[in-house]
Amino acid sequence: MENFPHEPGDLSDLVRAPHAAEVIATLLDYRLAEEAMRRRTRDSMRMGTMDLAALRFLIKAQGEQRIVSGRNLADHLGMTSASVTALLDRLTASGHVQRTPHPTNRRSNMITATPGSDEEVRQTLGAMHGRMIDAARALSPADAALIQQFLESMTTAVDGVDLAGPST
Repeated sequence: MENFPHEPGDLSDLVRAPHAAEVIATLLDYRLAEEAMRRRTRDSMRMGTMDLAALRFLIKAQGEQRIVSGRNLADHLGMTSASVTALLDRLTASGHVQRTPHPTNRRSNMITATPGSDEEVRQTLGAMHGRMIDAARALSPADAALIQQFLESMTTAVDGVDLAGPST
């Protein structure tokens, strides 16, 4: 993560309202905590960032009864087909995914997470997800709607970052 100030006092030049600076600082603290949790999860499962992202995508797709091909996974992860092949080779060798013939496309494979990997992810992330759900359930419907609106606005703000940099 870039060196961005995350103490409310450090944001005063960027944000005029003190409450806004505190909200941004708290959001940044949450991001740091989430990144640390993801790092601990990857370490405990002995996986890289993309490996875990692929596994989570496959588990979610299976829950929705969607068929995933290597191309679907590459598109989701923003990777080349060669990189996804290497990733799938690693996950297959570690016993986390399996490749089977695609039911409708003979030139493609269907990629699924193994039952053991699904259980490993649930065991590793289950308690944390439970605590997150408890925190969300404690909100009133009005507070939940307000927070959801705020997070959607923040998502839009982040997605709108100009990658070309500031114009001069």
